[in-house]
Amino acid sequence: MIDTDAIEAQVAAVQRDGYTILEGVIEPDVVDGLAADLERLEAFFDVQPSANSFEGSHTLRIYNLLAFGKRFEAVPVHEHVLPIVEGVLDPGCLVSSLSSITILPGETAQPIHADDQLIPLPKPHVPTVCNTMWALTDFTEANGATRLIPGTHTADTSPDYGAPYDSIAAEMPKGSVLVWHGSLWHGGGANGTDAKRVGVAMNYCAGWIRQQENQQLGIPREIAAGFSPRLRRLVGYGIYTGLIGHIDKHDPVEMLGDAPDDDPMVWDQIETLLDEGVDQDDLATRLSGDDGAAVDGQGVADDERRRVG
Repeated sequence: MIDTDAIEAQVAAVQRDGYTILEGVIEPDVVDGLAADLERLEAFFDVQPSANSFEGSHTLRIYNLLAFGKRFEAVPVHEHVLPIVEGVLDPGCLVSSLSSITILPGETAQPIHADDQLIPLPKPHVPTVCNTMWALTDFTEANGATRLIPGTHTADTSPDYGAPYDSIAAEMPKGSVLVWHGSLWHGGGANGTDAKRVGVAMNYCAGWIRQQENQQLGIPREIAAGFSPRLRRLVGYGIYTGLIGHIDKHDPVEMLGDAPDDDPMVWDQIETLLDEGVDQDDLATRLSGDDGAAVDGQGVADDERRRVG
């Protein structure tokens, strides 16, 4: 049973401080299974660090994880995390990016940044991005826990890339999730230990913002067709507020074989909703609802998934 009071408290923390930590909410078998899958993929693709300061010279990253195994499908729809993201954005939010971040020993701190820094809107603005970090190992100040500057999500500017800032470490035990507002100033920490720090970055954006990774092209359609109804909507096979994302007045989920919606467009629903007493200012919320539920993931063989990008 989901505790709605707890969800509201966590959403309020993100609105007030710019972040919240959900301790121990991910089941141990899910954590261990994800970690094992990442090790398998890192070996299979011979993943190497990048040569830039943002991604890190001692950090391994795998992008587009929804294309690489059933187990990852459980991440975007987790019952203890998604409702908080929906509270920060709205139920019409989208998966923006799902990737892994493995900080190896010797990595230096990532430059402080905001995840909405390249979106050309004056700050502060309504939430456009809400991101999460799943801890597949303990996150400590010593091994590279995410660095945060609380309250900066309300700033009227973004940080200067590469400039020094005082920050705190988002320390949390394995199986926990950090949730933060996309305007919050933050960055990956330095790893001064002899062990790797492993996390999954599950990033979301508002339904009216372009996704960081192109989910509709990056995930083969035959794989997306096997997603739960809620996950299909999250990766973009849906219409936001009955208007944004349609294909010739049809719901794009029909591309995956779903039956067509009789009234997918706002134009076909607005008079009925207004007659029902829905306030005009509430139409967007009413039209951005979700359907479906979380699904359990399972591992699959490497040759059943192809790498995109």
